[in-house]
Amino acid sequence: MIHRVLVKLSGEALKGGEEDSILSEKELGGIAEQISALHAQGIEICIVVGAGNIWRGKLAETLGLDPVKADYMGMLGTEINAIAIAETLKNRGVGSLVLSSIAMKPIAEQYSPDAARSALSAGKVVVFAGGTGNPFFTTDTGAALRAKEMGCDAILMGKNGVEGVYDSDPRKNKDARLLKELTYSEVLEKNLQVMDGTAVSLLRESNIIIRVFNMADPSNIVRAVKDPALGTVIHR
Repeated sequence: MIHRVLVKLSGEALKGGEEDSILSEKELGGIAEQISALHAQGIEICIVVGAGNIWRGKLAETLGLDPVKADYMGMLGTEINAIAIAETLKNRGVGSLVLSSIAMKPIAEQYSPDAARSALSAGKVVVFAGGTGNPFFTTDTGAALRAKEMGCDAILMGKNGVEGVYDSDPRKNKDARLLKELTYSEVLEKNLQVMDGTAVSLLRESNIIIRVFNMADPSNIVRAVKDPALGTVIHR
């Protein structure tokens, strides 16, 4: 029985197809609607969002930026996205709270496990911003860390344009095969690019499952909790 989940969203999922904007009203609204529907079912929800709609780390090398400073730029991008998600949820009557791993007052409250658990128990959706608060760690690792700290039952991982995890890149190989079920050990051994290795290693001995699914249809956020056939499931 799934009681508490962490939804991992890419920054690109908030942008949609709009070329001149980092945030799309349509995409934000669709995601918030599904989070609201999941929340209405009594499921406690955490969210971790990336910043790919605002900042891409690969650009740092092109611009000659210090990699540590570049990573902090990415963390700042997650703060913007987290606030956008939280405010969109509030506009739909769903209580939400942004907790930042980096001191950002008055923009967001400082993250602590106790504050997060208290908010979840009070029925709020908690949006974690700032990744782990340290350079050289991705938001995947941040999601794995927060899911463990919060005692989540599952991580719902929406991907752009793919149905789940494949044995090779479906964008490059038309014969790529969708893998319906994997263990964390298999993900590491086969070097499957679901999330970074540090994140997978953090989850390897946990009882948390990951459901990987296509975010092209935002309704899959709700389906990911109820439909065992959706996408790919990864477990211990």
